[in-house]
Amino acid sequence: MKQEAHSIHEWEDVTLNSKYLRDAEKFLAEKDYPQASEKLWGAFLEAVKAVAAERGMSLGTHRSIAEFVSKLHEEHPERKLRDAFRHAESLHVNFYEDHLPGDYVIESRKVVEKAISLILQEAE
Repeated sequence: MKQEAHSIHEWEDVTLNSKYLRDAEKFLAEKDYPQASEKLWGAFLEAVKAVAAERGMSLGTHRSIAEFVSKLHEEHPERKLRDAFRHAESLHVNFYEDHLPGDYVIESRKVVEKAISLILQEAE
């Protein structure tokens, strides 16, 4: 769905992204890996949504998010955003299943946070 394009800095998605990253840090310190996982997924999602919004698009389903990440990946394959999406989505599943050990969550966090930085650079 198309919407009016705005500067990325006008979007609440970026504010939510920062909040989710802070929350993830807190939950990681508490070793609450399912909660940290969901916050990292949320931060990744909000960064992707912010870039999509800047381009006049609205993302509402996992498929639309995956397709948009694929588009970003095709534009800059060196950023490996598809891989980051798979890490983020695995973290999202971990919120419900609590199946990932802490070291995996911490490793995925690094991948996701790097991807978020690269995604937000896209819009600057």
